[in-house]
Amino acid sequence: MKAAFAGPVHGAAAHTVYLDHAATTPMFPAAIEAMTAALGTVGNASSLHGSGRAARRTLEEARESIAADLGARPSEVIFTSGGTESDNLAIKGIYWARRDAEPRRTRIIASSVEHHAVIDAVEWLERHEGARVTWLPVDAEGTVSPRTLRSALSANPDDVALVTVMWANNEVGTVQPIGELAAVAQEFGVPMHSDAVQAAAQLPIDFAASGLSAASFAGHKVGGPHGIGVLLLGRQVPCVPLLHGGGHERDLRSGTSDTAAAVGLATALHQTVTELPTRTPELIALRDALIDGVLAIEPDAVLNGAPGDRRLPGNVHFTFPGCEGDSLLMLLDAAGIECSTGSACTAGVASPSHVLIAMGVEQWQARGSLRFSLGHTSTRADVDALLGVLPQVVDRARAAGLAGAKGGV
Repeated sequence: MKAAFAGPVHGAAAHTVYLDHAATTPMFPAAIEAMTAALGTVGNASSLHGSGRAARRTLEEARESIAADLGARPSEVIFTSGGTESDNLAIKGIYWARRDAEPRRTRIIASSVEHHAVIDAVEWLERHEGARVTWLPVDAEGTVSPRTLRSALSANPDDVALVTVMWANNEVGTVQPIGELAAVAQEFGVPMHSDAVQAAAQLPIDFAASGLSAASFAGHKVGGPHGIGVLLLGRQVPCVPLLHGGGHERDLRSGTSDTAAAVGLATALHQTVTELPTRTPELIALRDALIDGVLAIEPDAVLNGAPGDRRLPGNVHFTFPGCEGDSLLMLLDAAGIECSTGSACTAGVASPSHVLIAMGVEQWQARGSLRFSLGHTSTRADVDALLGVLPQVVDRARAAGLAGAKGGV
């Protein structure tokens, strides 16, 4: 008889310091409790009987809560399986709808520092659907200038299907001037999408005030469950569905609704938004202490991304000259410190970060980078633990890098 699944196997480390909240953040206990309660009920939200109506009511209450916390209307909330699906639905769906209505609109304008969920969707349309792409350059801090977007649109506004620029970068934490960029797109009558997956956990989001046509979110970045996300899509924005079937979610995302996951997401998002005024200054203080501590230990380390309030409160991204990021990562992991070399969605990829390359960082420098991302469980003790082991880790990684360089001669 096959044994029952016993759950995860934990490592031997006595204590782990988790500094990878940008990859995923622990679920809030309240979200687990609310989701567990919903899992204990029966009912398909599309069924007409009592259990179905109860499930529908629960689903719509979650939708209303999410809309209120993101500055949107409930009818603009489209449930998806996560940020990747939301990005794909927005980019492909809006592109197809705009091209079908006006065949000349085959150009997509996208920033050069997008998450791969956006980049790969855009490049797929380029390969298979005749799209032409204008990649917007960024400055050394990773910022897209509204002037740059205006220039790209002015070249031929009548051939543009959509614009997509992320709200905040997942690697270096740079926050884009989304309101200004959306205003430029609106001026030319072009819909604009933003991947707001990283922004939602640490920045106030007001979809209506932003001027955006669409924005993507993921549950597990805000203390909710994996496997659920949201696409905020304006009611007047044309979009072709990726999935066909029962006509769920405004006929844009067919498939039986995951009511329990929606409840978990709504609960987590509400806690995130409610605690933002107090948590933000706490995160900024931890972030700045981490930055100052790293620079005190390694004066040659380079902080990547924008400074101050143009950076996510919980993001720290450094390049350590003479070190390989993978070596740093594994040495820190052995010391009980968990962080990242970049996006968790491209883990294991040996090529340097496209974000850093777009910012003008040399390839050899980009390989020696680490991201430390703070979140709702982070403490000063976590920062101190990292700083306590960092000198030895950097020395060992640098020695390994030098040895490798000599071996390759």
